[in-house]
Amino acid sequence: MRKMMAGIAAVVLSAWGMTAANAQSMSLTSSEVKEGGTIANEQVFKGFGCTGNNVSPSLSWSGAPSGAKSFAVSIYDPDAPTGSGWWHWVVFNIPANVTSLPKGAGDVKSTLMPKGAIQSRTDFGADGYGGPCPPTGDKPHHYQITVFAVDVDKLPDATNDMASAALVGFDLHFHTLAKATLTATYGR
Repeated sequence: MRKMMAGIAAVVLSAWGMTAANAQSMSLTSSEVKEGGTIANEQVFKGFGCTGNNVSPSLSWSGAPSGAKSFAVSIYDPDAPTGSGWWHWVVFNIPANVTSLPKGAGDVKSTLMPKGAIQSRTDFGADGYGGPCPPTGDKPHHYQITVFAVDVDKLPDATNDMASAALVGFDLHFHTLAKATLTATYGR
């Protein structure tokens, strides 16, 4: 009986060890935006009463699972007074060999985004990056910057820059292998 129990324990521990060994955690960093920090005016939206420079931050990620075939990036403000938050940046179909985006890549007129990546509609009504711009007098809003490791090279339903953040999110719900989030704040 002891030998059987020891054998079962060895199998369980072995399986747990394989799971732990295979588990990977992604990380996300930015030179301009720090976890828990305040977002600088350089990244703040220009318009809607805000006077920022609207420059997307640089992003760098690591620790993606080996099965990742592409990446997606989003910036979301859950504190926006809309009932559904506010999408500030939606990028998908970033090739799997890319692990960073340079500062300013969110400008759709620039050539800084990797070939094949798509920047789709934000809640500002345009594609590309739209920085923080909470209402005057609101408490500082939280901006969640997330990178997703995706198990397909191209999202199946979101196919172009007209895709809504909700449609991209629908695809990501079914195809995300891992993700990492960096959250910073901004208020005015």
